[in-house]
Amino acid sequence: MLDKSRFFVLGAALFSGVSAALYPAVVVKTHLQVAPPPQGATATAAAILRRDGLRGFYRGFGASLASTVPARALYMAALEATKSSVGSAAVRLGGSVVWTPVDVISQRLMVQTSSTCRYRGGGDALKKILLADGVRGLYRGFGLSIVTYAPSNAVWWSSYAMAQRFLWRVVGTDRSESYASLMAVQGASAAVAGGAAALVTMPLDTVKTRLQVMEADAAAATRPTLASTVRDLLKEGGWAACYRGLGPRWGPMSLSAATMVTTYEFLKRLSAKEGCFD
Repeated sequence: MLDKSRFFVLGAALFSGVSAALYPAVVVKTHLQVAPPPQGATATAAAILRRDGLRGFYRGFGASLASTVPARALYMAALEATKSSVGSAAVRLGGSVVWTPVDVISQRLMVQTSSTCRYRGGGDALKKILLADGVRGLYRGFGLSIVTYAPSNAVWWSSYAMAQRFLWRVVGTDRSESYASLMAVQGASAAVAGGAAALVTMPLDTVKTRLQVMEADAAAATRPTLASTVRDLLKEGGWAACYRGLGPRWGPMSLSAATMVTTYEFLKRLSAKEGCFD
């Protein structure tokens, strides 16, 4: 039986640390997706560091953390309550109503620089987006978020199951009672699953990110649409442009998945009431 208060407090602390460690890669990925002409991840990271220093890698971190930590905590709580991916899927889909606006705000903050600083923070970004586009400005890419989740979830769980079966054959099922072996196999399987999901959903994520970050064209009095975003992206670099930032996205998604699964098991042990762990 879990001590739920300890479970959520420890989870929030651990996930905050994981989010902080992976956030710079997310910033680099977002820059690669929205800022032509394309350049490599290393060159992009060097440009951010040269232009804005280390703080450039953490623009929008506060807004992002506001959704990332609760999202993972709710996901794990649903997984623990239902013991299946169905409950966690319902939480993630329903949570998109809250997380999409936070995503829009954090990504707008990510891509601005010290020389093109339009927003002074999350609150200022929220106010300006509402003034420019209304509530719908906060929900750009909402439909794509929902559409992206279906293939991402399917690929993740199928890859996770296949990776586990393969790794247990390598490690030996006789070692499945070992906690260390269990954590290692689950963590490695989750990393494979996260990487596979990143690869499959990359084009959708690139389009969604550009749609969320692009400003309305004041001169033409038009707002970016899904069709215009896809058209401009393909015009810039063809289908290869849909995979800009794959490396910086693949790495964090793999590591994030591995840490989420292993942390989940670790937290269950730490939060188990004495004599009640199963």
